[in-house]
Amino acid sequence: MTTLALFEPGLYHLVGVSIALLAAGVAVILTKRNAVGILMGVELILNAAGINFVAFNNYVWDNAMDGQMFTLFIIVLAAAEAAVALAIFLNFYNNFDTINVDQADELQG
Repeated sequence: MTTLALFEPGLYHLVGVSIALLAAGVAVILTKRNAVGILMGVELILNAAGINFVAFNNYVWDNAMDGQMFTLFIIVLAAAEAAVALAIFLNFYNNFDTINVDQADELQG
């Protein structure tokens, strides 16, 4: 057994990191009233899903590339979601001088 193999993270380690990211993302979404903070929480949740896809693909199906392909799709989806969300936040800030989500019910039309 080599020294490198001693410290190689296993499936349980990666799932633990993914659960920690998921919990942090949910906590951020539930506690923040700032739209950018909520967007960061959503990004943490998407990263947790990507880690799960790659981890299970690596340790359950060795020769398949499905987990990596799903993770690339998640990265593209997250980039598009962030671009659209930031454009909406900028427009909301220009109209109301705040990005507090509690005041989003003032939108009309």
